[in-house]
Amino acid sequence: MSSYKDPDLQQRQSDVAAAKKATLEKFRAAADDPAVAMRHATRLAMNEARLVRIAEREAAKRTREAELAEQATRAAELALQAQREAEKVEALAAAEKAEREALVAAEQKVARDARYAARKAAKKERRRGY
Repeated sequence: MSSYKDPDLQQRQSDVAAAKKATLEKFRAAADDPAVAMRHATRLAMNEARLVRIAEREAAKRTREAELAEQATRAAELALQAQREAEKVEALAAAEKAEREALVAAEQKVARDARYAARKAAKKERRRGY
């Protein structure tokens, strides 16, 4: 039976160095490959295009937010104007109501005074007897 002989330390070290060198050469060859360079350039171009699209979206978002803020300001101004107009209408209605109430009170006073004067005159006439 033949015995298996392990390689000695120097042999193992030279094998490891050769494997490292082969791996390094393989990666260098892959890095110099035009297809890899093309993929890298394509990836960079896609990344730049993505950044441009993101910037455009951000600009559109800021524009949209500015428009919304402007619309909100306009809506607030319109609401304030409507509130002022409603207050004016309410003030006019209150003034008209107060004027009507004063007119009704004056008419009632005139009617009351007329009744009082009629009662006085009737009492005076009864006292005179004619």
